[in-house]
Amino acid sequence: MIFTVFVLILIAYVANRVIPPIYYWKKRNITYVNPLFRVYQVFFGIKSFAEIVQEAYNEYPDKRYYGSYQFLKPSLFVRDLDLIKQITIKDFDHFTDHVDILNSNNDPIFSKNLFSLKGKEWRELRSTLSPAFTSSKMKAMFVLISEASKKFVEHFEAKKEEIIEVEMKETYSKFTNDVIATCAFGINCDTLENPENEFFTMGKAVTRSTFLRMMRALVRMLFPTIFEVLKIPTFPKDVTNFFKKIITDTLTTREKEGTIRPDLIHLLMEARKGKLQQETSQVTEDTGFATALEVKDTKIKSDLEISDDLITAQALIFFLAGLETSSALLSFLSYELAKNPDIQQKLISEIDDNLSSSEASISYEKLAKMKYLDQVVSEALRKWTPGFGLNRICTKEYTIPPIKEGEIPLTLSKGCFITIPVIGIHYDPQFFENPEVFDPERFNDENKKKIVPGSFIPFGSGPRNCIGSRFALLEIKAVIAQLLNKYEITFIKKTPVPFKLKRTFGLMMEGGTWLGLKRRSKDT
Repeated sequence: MIFTVFVLILIAYVANRVIPPIYYWKKRNITYVNPLFRVYQVFFGIKSFAEIVQEAYNEYPDKRYYGSYQFLKPSLFVRDLDLIKQITIKDFDHFTDHVDILNSNNDPIFSKNLFSLKGKEWRELRSTLSPAFTSSKMKAMFVLISEASKKFVEHFEAKKEEIIEVEMKETYSKFTNDVIATCAFGINCDTLENPENEFFTMGKAVTRSTFLRMMRALVRMLFPTIFEVLKIPTFPKDVTNFFKKIITDTLTTREKEGTIRPDLIHLLMEARKGKLQQETSQVTEDTGFATALEVKDTKIKSDLEISDDLITAQALIFFLAGLETSSALLSFLSYELAKNPDIQQKLISEIDDNLSSSEASISYEKLAKMKYLDQVVSEALRKWTPGFGLNRICTKEYTIPPIKEGEIPLTLSKGCFITIPVIGIHYDPQFFENPEVFDPERFNDENKKKIVPGSFIPFGSGPRNCIGSRFALLEIKAVIAQLLNKYEITFIKKTPVPFKLKRTFGLMMEGGTWLGLKRRSKDT
C-alpha cells in the first residue's frame, strides 16, 4: 500500500513537472517545436548538441523567434540580432541570469562561482572581478602562459620522429590544464610529461562528457528538489576538497611569506584587500578582435566578502570553463590549418617575422602585432566556437512587441529560458558568405569593419559575456605561435577526412583529432 502511494505521488510529481510546460507556447499562440524530439536527439546520441542548435536556427528562417524547450522547460529560441541585443544588452535587467544546468544551489563552494551566481550577488562579484581580467593584468600574467607554451613545444622537440602523430584534443587539454594550473592555482603540473598528475585527473573526471553524466544532468534539471532535499552536491566531495585544499594552502603560504606572483590567486587576494582597481581605459586590439568588451556597472557598490570559498569557486570555474573549451578550439583550429596549407604558410611567415627559431618564448608585444594570427583565431572562433549556444533566464515578466506581419505581443513569464544560437548566426550566409569555408580574410582590416554588429559573438553578448576572453585568446595564440615556429601541422593516415562531430554536449571529433607535427627545416 505504501509503495503504491509512493508511485502515485511520484507519477503526479513527474506529470506536474513535465505536462504544463509543454502547453506553454500553445497557450501563447506561438509557433513551437516538439520538446520530446529535442530531448531524444540530445540524450540518445542522434547528433552533437552543436549540430542540433544549428539545425534549430534554420528550422524557421522567417521567424524572429519561436517556442522551444530546454530539458522540457519552455525556452524562447531567438534568431533576430536586434532582439538578441535587446535581451542581452538594452533590457539586460530582465535577463540577468544564466540557466543553472547543474543546479548548484546546494553545493557550498560551486554555487559561489561567477557563472552560477544570480542577481545582486552576481553583479557584485562581476564588478569585483572585472579589474582582474583587464589588458594590463593579462599582460602581467602572460609570462606564465608563454612559459607553458614553451614547455608544450619542448615536449615534442625531445622526440625523434620526423612527423609526430598526435591526438590534438587530448594533447591540447594537457596544455590548457597546465596553463590554468599555473595561472589560476599557482602550481606547475607539466602534464605532457606527467599525465597522471592529480590535478589533471581530477579535472578530466569532472569535465568528461558521458551518457551517464548527461542523464544525471537531465534528472537534475527536471527534478532539482530531489537533489536539494538529499543535499547531493554538484561534484563529488573529493574533487571540491582537493581544489579547496590547494587554494587554502596557497593562500596561507602567500600571506605568511608575502609571495607575489602574477596569477589569479594574487589578483583575488588584492581584491580582498580592496587594492584591485578598474582601468580607466580598455584596449581590445592587443588581445584580438574577438575580445569581449567589459560593460561597467557604475550602479553597483560592492561590499562583497571575498572568503577562501569564494576564491576557490572562481579558480574552480576558471579551470572547468577553460580546460575543455580552449583545447576544443585549438584542435579544430589545427585541423583547419592542416586542411588549408596556404593559410598555414601565410601564418608561419608572419610568425617567422616576429619570432626567430632561436627565441625560447614569445613576448606579449610581439604576439599583439600578429594581425594574421588574430584573423585565423577569429575565423576558428566563428566556425568552431565552444560557446555555440547562449542562454538566459527571464528574471521578471517581459513583453516582446510585434514588429513583423503576423506577430502578436509575446509576454514571457518569470523563469522562461532564452536560447541564443551563436553557431547558427555564425553560419548564416547573410552575415558570413560561404560560411562552411575557413577564410581568415573575413577578419582583415577592411572586411572586419563590414561585419554586422552582433553577428560575431564567440564570447557572448552584453554584461554577462565571458570575463576570460582576453585570457583565452592569449593562451590560444601563444601556443599556436610557439608550435608553428618549429612545426607544420599536417594530415596523417589517422586524420578523419571528412570528420564527424562526436554526439555529445561539447565540440569534439568522432575518433579524435589525429594530426601530424612535421619538423620545419631551418631554412624555411
